[in-house]
Amino acid sequence: MAIKNPDHKIDITSDVCPMTFVRTRLKLETMTPGQVLEVTLGAGEPLKNVPRSVTEMGDEVIELVEIADTPGTFRLTIRKA
Repeated sequence: MAIKNPDHKIDITSDVCPMTFVRTRLKLETMTPGQVLEVTLGAGEPLKNVPRSVTEMGDEVIELVEIADTPGTFRLTIRKA
């Protein structure tokens, strides 16, 4: 289920763990419940750790898909709990 207009977007493709999750968490903390955050992230540790950590913190992963024209780059869509 693609969200056409997320409330916020961040790009963490140039960050490394643990900063990938830290930046995501800090952004989520500025949002109100129900808002949607779109995160652009790379493969490897961020792809494994960020969605897992977001879920563990109580927020909802709506979608995680590879961006078609940018192999190895993914779009993670999160709903703030």
